[in-house]
Amino acid sequence: MLMILICAAWIALWILKPTNLWTKIWHEAEDRARPTLFGYYGLNFAVSTFPVIALAIIGFIYLHLLPRKPRIRQARSSATALSNPLVVNSIVGILSSFEILLVFLFVIFLVWTYYARISNDFKKLMPVKSLKLNTWQLKYLRVATRFGLLAEACLALLLLPILRGLSLFRLLGIQFEASVRYHIWLGTAMIFFATIHGGSTLFVWGVSQHIQDEMWRWQKTGRIYLAGEIALVTGLVMWITSLPQIRRKKFEFFYYTHHLYIIFLIFFLFHAGDRHFYMVFGGIFLFGLDKLLRFIQSRPEACILSARVFPSKAIELILPKHAGLKFTPTSVIFMKIPSISKFQWHSFSITSSSSVDDQTMSLVVKCEGEWTSSLYQMIHAELDSDADQMRCIPVAIEGPYGPATMDFLRYDSLLLVAGGIGITPFLSILQEIASAQSNRKYRFPSKVQLIYVIKSSQEICLLNSISPLLSNQPSKKWHLTLKVFVTQEEQSSVTVREVLNDLSLVRAVRFGTQSNYAVNGLESLIWMAALVGITSILFVIFLISLNHIFVPVEKKLPSEKLAAPSEKVVSKEKTPSWVADLIILSSFIIAITGSTLMAILLRWRRLKKQTPPVSLNQGKAVQVLGPIEEEHEINFGGRPNFEEIFSELEKETAGSDIGVLVCGPESMKESVAKTSQRKSQCFMMNANKDKPYFNFHSLNFTF
Repeated sequence: MLMILICAAWIALWILKPTNLWTKIWHEAEDRARPTLFGYYGLNFAVSTFPVIALAIIGFIYLHLLPRKPRIRQARSSATALSNPLVVNSIVGILSSFEILLVFLFVIFLVWTYYARISNDFKKLMPVKSLKLNTWQLKYLRVATRFGLLAEACLALLLLPILRGLSLFRLLGIQFEASVRYHIWLGTAMIFFATIHGGSTLFVWGVSQHIQDEMWRWQKTGRIYLAGEIALVTGLVMWITSLPQIRRKKFEFFYYTHHLYIIFLIFFLFHAGDRHFYMVFGGIFLFGLDKLLRFIQSRPEACILSARVFPSKAIELILPKHAGLKFTPTSVIFMKIPSISKFQWHSFSITSSSSVDDQTMSLVVKCEGEWTSSLYQMIHAELDSDADQMRCIPVAIEGPYGPATMDFLRYDSLLLVAGGIGITPFLSILQEIASAQSNRKYRFPSKVQLIYVIKSSQEICLLNSISPLLSNQPSKKWHLTLKVFVTQEEQSSVTVREVLNDLSLVRAVRFGTQSNYAVNGLESLIWMAALVGITSILFVIFLISLNHIFVPVEKKLPSEKLAAPSEKVVSKEKTPSWVADLIILSSFIIAITGSTLMAILLRWRRLKKQTPPVSLNQGKAVQVLGPIEEEHEINFGGRPNFEEIFSELEKETAGSDIGVLVCGPESMKESVAKTSQRKSQCFMMNANKDKPYFNFHSLNFTF
């Protein structure tokens, strides 16, 4: 409830901000705060920035108290229906009702903000002293200026979807890889509004023949035009290099140019000023702290224990992990291999379960890009080597990042649809479900059907880690059915068991280890909540101290009430506006540095207590499949008919809730989403509680 109130208050602030009423109230509040110890800057931080920070602190405490494993079945509710796909097409992808509602409300907010500002500007149109503009030029300049406020609103939310350790989207059950697209939407909207803002301003300066005088100005007070131009150019470079056509072909180029965000944010601060910056500072504050915590967590480096090379250029890596590290299925890690690149991080789904493997974690890499191909060649070089002891391959790991709970598994039945390497998150789900069958306290699906779509039958080898689950099991508490569709091979008599047991297709290598460290994972949520709170307190302390040192405020005497306003103006003019901007920047750097040192100390103490990682003899062995149930199918030369698959599930699971999870190519996701959409609509129309209800989830992981 407290989180809802804080979120509602912050949203109300943005809605009221364009009104004259809020302007009057806020100016009076700043005047009262100015002579106090807190100052107007402290008031701006408390009202504009701190709600986002407070939401993070309370949210982490809430997630810490949540039970990790599901205890009750998923209820059919309007909230569940809102998460199902409503719009499915190749342009916008798969959109749920909830996402469309949020986008609609955000657009309404932008329209309201722009209308309220521009209508007030036109009523009080004042000429610009440095420019001799006619009426239409003056109006167009105001139109251009107010587009900058729309870009500011997008920037306030821009960094929140890409937080990892400090992610707020975990409160909504949304993982990092799924929330990235919100970052893309907001970034595109921000650049669009900023380009109109900057381009239209330059146009007005050009037609009024003042462009040479205005565009190179670095004003002492007010908006710094040159800083805005630098920020706009930097933002455009980042946006252009992030387009899919460039990002997919030149990922390294995209990755390095995206680090220009530091320059963009600094010059946005100089251009917009401190008051506007406080409105967007919440996301920047959390992002900066999150970035440093990730850097600390990735130190020291661990070593790869072993690797297995599968057909179709897929590699399974086995990494050591601390026995106390627990993570939920579908979690991802970010991995860097310094011997390949000292700066590049790539995300991979964890294919093992922490409930099964106490000391190791595994992931599967599809070697198609430049970085992954270098890894493939490195592993192959070790396989072809005659050395008795393979060399150590150090790796830096961030994560695991995953859902706070396993509520997404609270269904009577599960339909898992995987395409190619999209099988990886489902391997961890199946192992988690199997390991929980002996515990009656937690409730997992009793029936699971896995649809696996691949190009070559050799790719079935990726199922080796769950091969015992495909065999006849004595327990009847849950039932797993596998249907494989091989799209680019003709009919064959080969069976699932024969492919999985063909060990000649898999090559294994064990590596030497020079590191005594294992993957430790993230710090506890309570610890992160405390660190966020301490960092914000340090920031406020240094913000107040530096302002009192470098921006002294003249105190108003009782006999000088009439003269005080003019004196205040003179005092303000003596202090350049960029001084206040530098104070914000300096306070943030000092606060972050202090928190970083504290985090390093706690990390070092934790590593001192760590036990040595798993020995090489404890690496994974290739599983041999026992007797297999005849109902497992392998189909050649065609793709699955999802209408038939869903219809069969309706007959087999009458009256139950079915969770549909899909991971693979976008075309396959859209096909499954459309089928799920039609089936769910039929349920809503019939309102029959004995008819299955399909709950769609799209897993958006990179491999």
